[in-house]
Amino acid sequence: MNKLHRLLLPAVGITLAVSALIPGQALAWGAQGHRLVARIAEPNLHPATKAEIDRLLAAEPGASLSSIAPWADQLRGNDPDLGKRSASWHYVNMAEDDCAFSPPKHCANGNCVVGALQEQSALLANRQLSDAERLQALKFVVHLVGDLHQPLHAGYGHDRGGNNYQLQFNGRGTNLHSVWDSGMFYTLQLNDDRFLQRLQALPSPGRLRAPDLQRDPALWAEQTCRIATRKGLYPSGHKIDERYTATWEPVAEAQLRLGGEQLAVLLNQLLDTP
Repeated sequence: MNKLHRLLLPAVGITLAVSALIPGQALAWGAQGHRLVARIAEPNLHPATKAEIDRLLAAEPGASLSSIAPWADQLRGNDPDLGKRSASWHYVNMAEDDCAFSPPKHCANGNCVVGALQEQSALLANRQLSDAERLQALKFVVHLVGDLHQPLHAGYGHDRGGNNYQLQFNGRGTNLHSVWDSGMFYTLQLNDDRFLQRLQALPSPGRLRAPDLQRDPALWAEQTCRIATRKGLYPSGHKIDERYTATWEPVAEAQLRLGGEQLAVLLNQLLDTP
């Protein structure tokens, strides 16, 4: 989206104006993608975790983990001040440094997706805070975990996470970040339920068994960044064709699935405590 400074996957970005790319299309790491990450997480939540989330969400009747997932991308219009303050929280630029995360260089004062997720996680886990403060933190946590798994949200700074990399896709001019946010998924024409079934049919990521990966958003960012730097992710000729989508769409789907499962791990760690 960036969405943010540059707009991983949306006010900054992720919600990216993909509508300018293809009217009426389904979004990936736009609203739909963020909802899907949350829905993948839900069945993996511990009972105590789910109970605490439901208690916090009760302040907004009808809200669910998936419905709040796109919230942080909607702040630019709904809460411009918070949207501006949190704009840099959706991404981290580290690909120029071989994807080796350095807080002083890539996340000064915690103003990147890694630092923001760490801070918001601490707020969510702090039961001394008000429910309103913790609910806002929950909204950020759910969203930022999704952002952390969109490769171009942990990509190159020189092109603003692919936002400045112009190309042709489906006969229209757009940019690489927009394609990864949602453009590649347009041809699937899947609603949330059908897309969720597609993602749940994927093999469960074995990397979830690594305790350090479960606990450390910096390692998530480095893993995501390594995808952003793979050969071929930036298409030659500045044009997306069927071979490109056949190669990279499964990677994007796997990242959505991984993001959802790691969101569940994080939420269980934060909330399944007395």
